[in-house]
Amino acid sequence: MYIGRREFYKFFMSNNLLKIYCDGGARGNPGPAAAAFVALRDGETMLYKKAEYLGIKTNNEAEYSAVILALKWLAENPIYAGSDSVRFYLDSELVTKQLSGNFKIKSKNLTKLFLAVKSLEKKLSVSTKYNHIPRVKNKLSDYLVNKALDENSKRVLHPRDL
Repeated sequence: MYIGRREFYKFFMSNNLLKIYCDGGARGNPGPAAAAFVALRDGETMLYKKAEYLGIKTNNEAEYSAVILALKWLAENPIYAGSDSVRFYLDSELVTKQLSGNFKIKSKNLTKLFLAVKSLEKKLSVSTKYNHIPRVKNKLSDYLVNKALDENSKRVLHPRDL
C-alpha cells in the first residue's frame, strides 16, 4: 500500500501519533505461523498493512515477529518514524508486558526476539509504548495473520505430520 506525498504531509501536520496494531499466530504451538501489522493515523486512516508467513514458530514468537515486522517497516520509511510517538497494540498480554518491562523473559528464543525489538527501537529514536487490547479490537491484524496462514497452509508440513 502506498500513500502519496500530499497525504503524507497531511499526516504530519495533523497528528504525530502513529498507532500500530500487531498480531501473530501459530496453528499448533509450535506450528505454521504468521505475523501481521496495521499502521494507523488517529486510529482511523490506514497508512500501511503487511502480513508475513513465518514457517514453524510458537505463538509468542509470532507475536514478537509482528512487532519486529512493524519496526522494520518504520526503519525503511523514516518519515513515519519521525512521529512523536508510536503506540503498539497487541492482544498478547505476555508479549506486551515483556516489552514494557513488567514480565521477565524465560525463553532463550523470546529473549533474542526481545533484544531485536529493543535494538530496532534504539535505531529509530522514537518513543514507543506497548498496550494490551482484547482480540476483538485487533480484528484486521488477526484477519491478515489467518489469511497468510491459509495461503501457505499447503506449503509446509507440520513436524507432527511427518
